[in-house]
Amino acid sequence: MAVFLQQRTLMRNLYLLSFTFTAFILLTGCHSVSAQHSVFNRDLKIQNVIYFNPEVFPDIDEIKEPTYSAFYSAVSDRISHFRNYKMLRVDSNLPFDSADVKTLKEFCDNNNAQFAVVPKVKYFKVGLGKYVFSNQVIVSLKLYDSEGNFITETDYDTYKKNARLLGSAENSIKIGTTGAMKSLGKNLKKIKKDYVLPIEN
Repeated sequence: MAVFLQQRTLMRNLYLLSFTFTAFILLTGCHSVSAQHSVFNRDLKIQNVIYFNPEVFPDIDEIKEPTYSAFYSAVSDRISHFRNYKMLRVDSNLPFDSADVKTLKEFCDNNNAQFAVVPKVKYFKVGLGKYVFSNQVIVSLKLYDSEGNFITETDYDTYKKNARLLGSAENSIKIGTTGAMKSLGKNLKKIKKDYVLPIEN
């Protein structure tokens, strides 16, 4: 009888020890996961990037809205692959070659944005005289920081890069925008490692 009671006591102690060890593993594991999750969230802090309406050349009202639509569609598709970045569309135009620093800073401040992009879409002209559009475009991008300081710029010529003779102007704008964003990312890598945007490879 005494041996039986000792066995029961020993088994109960083993169960208790096993339970305590399991609880310890679970608690420390959860703490470790929680800590890693906290670091992960900190690293993935959302950054806002303002995109202004692209300056369109030639300056013809009828082509502006379709150009904006194709441009923002390409930007949105590109940024959707990066969870820690958010595109903010600004329905305002800034001149590509002379963007006002004060205006850029105000837009960044008011929208809690870390960067601003000023774009331009230039259509090719075919023939002489009256403007006849080609389906080829040059998409140019200028990048500024939240203080309105110029960082870098790039462009993407759809004809030179892809020699695209067929297809719509809308597709050319999307290809040109994606190409320009990737090129901008490569420029940033050369300039400064601290700049990381959803425009890299």
